Amino acid sequence: MLSTLSAGAAVASLLLAGSASPTTATRFGDDPPSGKITITVATVNGSGCRPGSAAVAIAPDNTAFTVTYSEYLAQAGAGSKPTDSRKNCQIALNVHVPQGFTYAIARADYRGYASLARGARGLEQAGYYFQGQQQTARKSHTFTGPYDSNWQTSDETDVDALVYAPCGEERYFNINTEMRVDAKSADPKATSYMAMDSTDGSINTVYHFAWKECPARK
Repeated sequence: MLSTLSAGAAVASLLLAGSASPTTATRFGDDPPSGKITITVATVNGSGCRPGSAAVAIAPDNTAFTVTYSEYLAQAGAGSKPTDSRKNCQIALNVHVPQGFTYAIARADYRGYASLARGARGLEQAGYYFQGQQQTARKSHTFTGPYDSNWQTSDETDVDALVYAPCGEERYFNINTEMRVDAKSADPKATSYMAMDSTDGSINTVYHFAWKECPARK
């Protein structure tokens, strides 16, 4: 995290990898499988997430998983470089699910902290896709200063639009997120930022599974 924000962004700074565990979530589709699910980070790319700065945890009831970041922050204004205003992260996850089941993502809840001066604007947008398939439409959310608080957005997919992983195949699940801060209309002496991280694990991104049983093979 940038030194110019080391004090003001204390509530939105480094999250120790693996310190968070998702709680029970809303169920979508069929009942989740009772077998073990494992998710590992295969690759991490982007200006907002160096390798090793993202961690994954699975809910005890297999209804969701979380992704937490330790350095994901965009900033603009005083003390900022032009490249600081836009940060992105693409994560490829290797998801192993019990045999006979497949999954889609029914809802994604994004959380973080923002401090935006009057006239500044922040943007969060995200999309996801399975390896070899087309990316979902990227959904955007904007925030306008003055703003100094936690933020949260939710992207939910209609039941008839859910995209499930192909049955019996292992494909990476790719998450593509981006944050931007525009402070051109704000006080040039002020620093505005938008973060997607936390000190205590209370702020994280939650992806809610929709489960479906695969048809029996003949």
